[in-house]
Amino acid sequence: MSQQTAPTSTGRGSAAWALVITSVAGFMAALDNLVVTTALPSIRKDLGGALDDLEWTVSAYTLTFAVLLMFGAALGDRFGRRRLFIAGLAVFTGASAAAAMAPGIGSLIAARAVQGVGAAVMMPLTLTLLTAAVPAAKRGMMYGIWGAVNGLAVASGPLIGGSLTEHVSWHWIFWLNVPLGLVTLPLARLRLAESHGTGARLDVPGTLLASGGLFGIVYGLVRGPSDGWTDTVVLTALFAGGALLAGFVLYSSRAANPMLPMRLFRSRAFSGINAASLLMFVGMFGSIFLLSQYMQGVLGYSPTEAGLRMLPWTGMPMLVAPIAGILSDRVGGRPVVAAGLLLQAVGLGYMAAVATTDASYAAQLPALIVSGIGMALYFAPAANLVMSSVRPQEQGIASGANNALREVGGALGIAVMSSIFSAQGGYDSAQSFVDGLRPALVTGSAVVALAAVAALVIPGRRSAARRAAGDGRTPAAASEATALEGTAPAATAPAATASAAAAVEGTAR
Repeated sequence: MSQQTAPTSTGRGSAAWALVITSVAGFMAALDNLVVTTALPSIRKDLGGALDDLEWTVSAYTLTFAVLLMFGAALGDRFGRRRLFIAGLAVFTGASAAAAMAPGIGSLIAARAVQGVGAAVMMPLTLTLLTAAVPAAKRGMMYGIWGAVNGLAVASGPLIGGSLTEHVSWHWIFWLNVPLGLVTLPLARLRLAESHGTGARLDVPGTLLASGGLFGIVYGLVRGPSDGWTDTVVLTALFAGGALLAGFVLYSSRAANPMLPMRLFRSRAFSGINAASLLMFVGMFGSIFLLSQYMQGVLGYSPTEAGLRMLPWTGMPMLVAPIAGILSDRVGGRPVVAAGLLLQAVGLGYMAAVATTDASYAAQLPALIVSGIGMALYFAPAANLVMSSVRPQEQGIASGANNALREVGGALGIAVMSSIFSAQGGYDSAQSFVDGLRPALVTGSAVVALAAVAALVIPGRRSAARRAAGDGRTPAAASEATALEGTAPAATAPAATASAAAAVEGTAR
């Protein structure tokens, strides 16, 4: 495998500019995962469409985003990360304008699918470009800010979508991206340094197998809650997706230059952080999806009021994540990530305990704060662990793989927790909603606790340095691995779709 092409630098590559550009782009892509959910009733009123059509305004984005993440990262590694980042951002911005101007529900779904394509190309390259611009010793704080912005975008999607829909128009949940994109595009061209990954040809068989497998899995997870898990199409999609992913693993184990080298998973660092990320997003996305409905449908808050009351959870990363990044530079990422996941699990369990039909905000506040601190402690060190677990020329695809797992985790979390919610309760009454919410949150808490256990598999600081030296990396690279506590890929802030029916039919009104 060829070595990484050194980033070209002609007055570019400023760490501060790289942080701003990649954080804004990441915010845009992460925000659009859930921003539509609280706008669905208004969209249905203006554009019409059946319930399935409305669900696809959410699902189309998640599907193309998740399916093409590794492909987007591979394109960036092959043809230039800055070049592909700019292309992805341009596609995303144009598709956002098309979504805002959509004359009908079909046009909106198509625009959302194209948005997902742009996000899939852009998102995995944000962390790679940021890593190239920031010295190893300073990455903790930078990753902390980047992670905080991405985490805030994911969690505040329902708030921003609801507020814009309530006070302006649903069209503005898409128009919001356009000025951000138009400002960021020239900045990316002028201020980001170009870099490449491997010089190998694009792995077409691996790309087709991975994309097809992810399509089947995510499609099945998206349709399962509404169509039923015994539906023939759902079962076929899940089975076919699993078979294609198994084929991808077998092929990649034998190929000379695979898109995703399977040897990376022999590293406890790489495998541990990816497992923790997957489980974290299963628990977090499913919980956010249900709790945003609980705040509105059961406790009677407007979308704006509900979003503001969730800020101790969703906004905490902006305050704590930069500190967590600095802390991870000093003590290593493993203990910080594990502590954050444990706090997130405790917070979700606490929410389940205090959830009632008339719960006071004072009763919920401690759970929201604990969960917020836990989320903040996770994001920055996870990014640290991600990029130091692989060689520089493999960082793009490692980021793409981690992002894909997060997307699958988000879709899986919403699917599983929605199914538990429906089995134990429902939308018939406030009490029925609470009856379903509690076991779903307990499940989310247990899954995040498992993520904390997975994080403990990650090697500590000293073993990371020994491993870097043993891999044949230079003394500088070994030192960098020590600084970052070499572990595994992180990337974007996730994404999810959901049984949008909930937002349309019941409590999200």
